Amino acid sequence: MRTAGILLHPVSLPGPDPIGTFGAPARDFVDKLAASGMRWWQMLPLHPTGLGSSPYMTTSAFAGSALLLDPEDLVALGLVDKRARGSAWNPVEKINYDDAAGRQGHLMKLAFEAYEAGANPGLMEEVQAYVASQQWLQPFALFDAMTRRFGGAPWWEWPAEFRDHTEGAIATTRNEHARDIARTHLEQFLFHRQLQQLRSYASEHGVALFGDMPIFVSHQSADVWWNREWWRLDGAGQPTHVAGVPPDYFSPTGQRWGNPLYNFEAMRHTGYSWWIQRINHLFACFDRVRIDHFRGFQAYWEIPADAPTAESGRWVEGPGMDLFAALRRSLGALDIVAEDLGTITPEVEGLRQATGFPGMKVMQFGIGDDLQNPHRPSNVGPASVAYTGTHDNDTTCGWYQSLDDISRHQARLMTQANGLDIAWDMMRLAWHLPSDTAIAPAQDVLRLGSEARMYTPGIADGNWAWRMLPRAWTAEHSAQLRLLTEQSGRLMG
Repeated sequence: MRTAGILLHPVSLPGPDPIGTFGAPARDFVDKLAASGMRWWQMLPLHPTGLGSSPYMTTSAFAGSALLLDPEDLVALGLVDKRARGSAWNPVEKINYDDAAGRQGHLMKLAFEAYEAGANPGLMEEVQAYVASQQWLQPFALFDAMTRRFGGAPWWEWPAEFRDHTEGAIATTRNEHARDIARTHLEQFLFHRQLQQLRSYASEHGVALFGDMPIFVSHQSADVWWNREWWRLDGAGQPTHVAGVPPDYFSPTGQRWGNPLYNFEAMRHTGYSWWIQRINHLFACFDRVRIDHFRGFQAYWEIPADAPTAESGRWVEGPGMDLFAALRRSLGALDIVAEDLGTITPEVEGLRQATGFPGMKVMQFGIGDDLQNPHRPSNVGPASVAYTGTHDNDTTCGWYQSLDDISRHQARLMTQANGLDIAWDMMRLAWHLPSDTAIAPAQDVLRLGSEARMYTPGIADGNWAWRMLPRAWTAEHSAQLRLLTEQSGRLMG
């Protein structure tokens, strides 16, 4: 079945709050996707963010970001008074995460106080049942409480008994920070509830949710703190080596991500239980999942922890098919897409083929004279997902404007168009390829330039902040997209 979809991180949704949420704007976007004939709403990771508000530098591989909670749902549950909900936020094209955290944090404080006071008696039983069903949640709630206790300091700087989560430290935290722990439980229950409601609404309209899994987690995360033996750390909890990628198209010095690397040998002895739990949790939230940096499972770039850039790293063999065989034995067949961009070797391609996962083809990478380029339209096969661009790329309009004259000419030849409507020219190209799925970022549907770019690799500030303005996506956009989808044989139903 040939399908199509749109990539839009929920934080970028328009609406009355300082950041996009799972509320009415999300349902409105589902309506737009359905009207456009789209099957997929692809999102970036929805976890709590760490440094730079990056969804790929998460403090938990399982928890959800409370910033995405819909205040209207808190009102409907009787946890927040309608007047306290506040007035609408002025529409802006850039998210201020401090404003968003302040607004959402205030509302969650009110909601938790009402919850404690019994404003919705039946809710407490639902929360308790949810907590009991989620193995990851207790360590995350403890981690959250201890982080508050020590003023936001990273866990490796905590007093030794808390750093090493001894029984005494856990008992102390549960006793002295019971309210913080209970609030985290409530937040995570509400996140799960609202995401499931959105998923159900999308399903009723023929739209499926397409999630994203970062291959690594942050050093400052509940996962690393609770299971130190599964990461390559020294006795003080510091990474001996960190993750990243070598110099490439995006960065001449490579990218030093800084995430601690896995101790895959220790994980193998557990039957990869943490990975099984993680993937299973993702598929309880999404219908399809993209694995970011898939090539790291075949071989990953190991950078000495004291190196300032990624240039001094080296390739180290990953777990390969051993991990994916364990996942398949435990969870069965999974609808996974492998992000196989970057330095791709025959061994990486062999692993992708062995898993049966489709890879990614990016139209912006397809220009040039290299006849073997896997992104060249003539080389694209059905077992793939075709993208005009990804969150790592400039918007298609911005990309085209940045090209030299020769490259622009190659782009026009590739799309067989004059370049005056380059974003939709590239979408038409992607939609008509043999790929089973075609995806375009919402910015390309809206024909936006570099001002709407979501992320620039190697740049620390100003990322993840683009926000769609209200009424930017019109009925005309949906009609044009539906026609393209029908003409390319990707229309659902």
